[in-house]
Amino acid sequence: MKDLYPSRTKEEKIIKRVDKVVYSKEKIGKYSLNDKELELYEKDGFIIIPNVFSQKEVKKFAQELKVLELNEKLRKNEEFISEPNSNKIRTIFNQHLFSEIYKKLSKDSRILDKVKQILGSDVYIHHGRINIKRAYQGKSFPWHSDFETWHSEDGMPNCRCLSAWLMLSDNTEFNGPLYLIKESHKKFVSCQGVTPKDNYKKSLKKQEYGVPSINAIKELSKGDKLVSALGKAGTLVLHDGNILHGSSDNISPNDRTNIFFVYNSVKNIPVKPFASKKPRAAFLSLKNFKPLKASKEIA
Repeated sequence: MKDLYPSRTKEEKIIKRVDKVVYSKEKIGKYSLNDKELELYEKDGFIIIPNVFSQKEVKKFAQELKVLELNEKLRKNEEFISEPNSNKIRTIFNQHLFSEIYKKLSKDSRILDKVKQILGSDVYIHHGRINIKRAYQGKSFPWHSDFETWHSEDGMPNCRCLSAWLMLSDNTEFNGPLYLIKESHKKFVSCQGVTPKDNYKKSLKKQEYGVPSINAIKELSKGDKLVSALGKAGTLVLHDGNILHGSSDNISPNDRTNIFFVYNSVKNIPVKPFASKKPRAAFLSLKNFKPLKASKEIA
């Protein structure tokens, strides 16, 4: 298969995106995006929608997280990643495989209608994760494109994918929110370097490969393009798989917690990695390609 997005090469380059951003404007269900929202997503590469989930639901999701954190048996799984200097959980991958509540959330129509509309097809989950950025401890993450990794190390051919994530706590300017570069999804940064063996073991804690240079960031952020994804708990964010994003340290006295699901089109099944000798661990690139069907609302 032709590599449309070569990366991990001798020289960094910024190339034009080949794929569409929005594949369909047809409404999938009552929770589909309207024309104005679709236009905003296509232009900026993301959309922030407040009050999609109620505080009652948010509370239930938070309680379920505590259940998973306290389950010593589950914590032995490789999907459960602790802080470097403590036994506290910093990330749980594929939460929908360990919890019926999160499984239902991953198929909630308020999310799935929008995702299927944007990607113009049925979808499956490439992986999920809950990120907990601990108060005073949660560290920054450099600018990067998720798709660059999914393409280079997982073998995802095209950028027909997106992340949908729910704010489980308020995301403020102080607790390490996600930063995005508007319109950066329209270009692809072909990063310099060679993928090391088992790179994911280090990159999940500190990403060093597939990271754009300061020159690329300067170029793509010209014109006041840097924004923060801020909002109250219950806010839903959708962002394109290729948009450049990162985050700062959490210097607040409160944890910042978000629930992510990475959705990929069933027409975009991964092949051999494009810039790695072997794929990442199976839990980072799930192989259940069965199309998701919407579930009933949780509350």
